[in-house]
Amino acid sequence: MSPVNLLQLIVLAALWGGSFLFIRVAVPDFGVAPLMALRVGIGAAFLVVVLLTTRPIRQSITTLRRRAWPLIAVGVLNSAIPFCLFAYAELTLSAGVTSVINATSPLWAALVAFVWLKDRLTTLRSIGMAIGFAGVMILVWNQIAPSSTANAANAQAALLHGLLAAAAALAAAAFYGVAGSFTKKYLTGVDSLTVATGSMLGATLVLAPIAFATWPVAPVSTTAWQAVLALGIGCTGVAYLLYFHLIAVAGPTRAMTVTFVIPIFGILLGAVFLHESVSATMIGGCAVILAGTALATGMVKGWPGSKRGAAVR
Repeated sequence: MSPVNLLQLIVLAALWGGSFLFIRVAVPDFGVAPLMALRVGIGAAFLVVVLLTTRPIRQSITTLRRRAWPLIAVGVLNSAIPFCLFAYAELTLSAGVTSVINATSPLWAALVAFVWLKDRLTTLRSIGMAIGFAGVMILVWNQIAPSSTANAANAQAALLHGLLAAAAALAAAAFYGVAGSFTKKYLTGVDSLTVATGSMLGATLVLAPIAFATWPVAPVSTTAWQAVLALGIGCTGVAYLLYFHLIAVAGPTRAMTVTFVIPIFGILLGAVFLHESVSATMIGGCAVILAGTALATGMVKGWPGSKRGAAVR
């Protein structure tokens, strides 16, 4: 990967890591569905402009129309549902922790591909999955463990909310895995920019009526509006373009390494701007998850020091 591509990958990781910060800031004001409807709507508008200015207009419209139902399905599986689940999770969990749980997406993708598409799952990759999910348990328990000073009722309520939030974040990552296999099965041959644009339009169509019905009654703060603009333009529109560019010039395997960098920015930005605490257990859980992900996705072919222990290049 060239220095320019490496810089682009770091910028992409910062944008996607920053999305967890912006969600944490905006979701209390907007609520889950309105915030995510705005995110995908702004992202869709941005991507439509790019698609129509970089591709033949008639061809793009024809492809979007012919593949409408699969694109809507991907929009629901890859954006509408997981975005809402992450937003719900961040009503309880910190931005840093949620960004780390997001790093389990490749684990779910490997598992779904094995079950649905019959992709080969080696012993080493299976061990990687087990290690990754063990890291999630370490991380989540550190986040939601009841305080020794809390009374029994409050401790039980906090534990329940924490478990529900963690389950929502894990489910969101699982939906990314399902979306990947669905895209491979039903949208092979459609270019990535068209898939991104069509799926964002589909997610917008699905979330818009829910957002309208649940729009907040209280005035939304200027800070929340700024956060949602950053989410839609930077963390969705610009980020997708960067990601597809990296796939084109560096290949999907190298582009996927962004998964390992996102938690760094998620944790760092949460600590700097939201004063979220960062414990040794949190860092350890993050390291275990990323190590498991590296094994499960085949990015590490063997144990360190062995003949097969080189990362994919």
